[in-house]
Amino acid sequence: MNSMTGYGFKETVVQNTQISVEIKSVNNRFLDLNINLPSFLNPLELKLRKIVAEKIVRGKVDLTIRVKDMNSTAHVTPDPLAAKMYYDAILSISKELGKKTEEIPLSLIVNQEGVLNITHDYNAELYWEKIAPVFDEVFEQFIADRKREGENLKKDLLLKLDTLDSCAAFFKEWQPKMEQKFKEQITAKFTELLGDHVDENRIMAEVAAMLVKYTINEEIVRLHSHLSNLRKEFLENPTPGKRIDFICQETNREINTIGSKNQFTEVGAMVINAKDALENIREQAKNVE
Repeated sequence: MNSMTGYGFKETVVQNTQISVEIKSVNNRFLDLNINLPSFLNPLELKLRKIVAEKIVRGKVDLTIRVKDMNSTAHVTPDPLAAKMYYDAILSISKELGKKTEEIPLSLIVNQEGVLNITHDYNAELYWEKIAPVFDEVFEQFIADRKREGENLKKDLLLKLDTLDSCAAFFKEWQPKMEQKFKEQITAKFTELLGDHVDENRIMAEVAAMLVKYTINEEIVRLHSHLSNLRKEFLENPTPGKRIDFICQETNREINTIGSKNQFTEVGAMVINAKDALENIREQAKNVE
């Protein structure tokens, strides 16, 4: 079991290139991956998305990679023809304005567009060879952080599940008492209405009809089944988040039904304990991948 929150970071220098990689994530129903790269590394985005998606199922993940070359990658190419054209044009304007045709500053010429052409030697795949070891280390750190937090979540979830198991056992223990109370209530009503002319068979028929409507046996069976499935998800499914939420909805339905049929203070108090434990599981499930 993994948490959806995690963090990893490293900054280092590889072959005269300063590289920093940061990965962080928070809760989200699905995988929402946001990748921040320098524009010249955009060809690497699909590769990075594939790597992350292979191991991360849910969460809002922000991946940021920054690079800075210690040595310049610039290539400067002069255009003497463009420089001559600028020079002639500036000289012509100077004459037209009646200015002295003094030597035109070289800085004025070289600052004109196209006189000096600057390009950079960016090869995304060559950069990836430098970035990959750093990324792999940070990604593993990030995954380990999510797993560590996930183990803490699992311990808490199992404790809450133990509480629910105890509640289910309590409901099963009290089921005969609830059915006996139905029988006593029906017998008392018939005795009040008919006195000594009570028909035992009629009472049994009414009790049977009441039990069909008010017994909690089916709810207890389904509740035990849901709790068993929850424990299996906690212990066996590496990404149980969505399944937990669904099973909790079904479990809540059974607990609510038991509460609606209950006539004992003790059972009512246990229903509250069960709903509290279940709500804690549902809240924690929002953090589980």
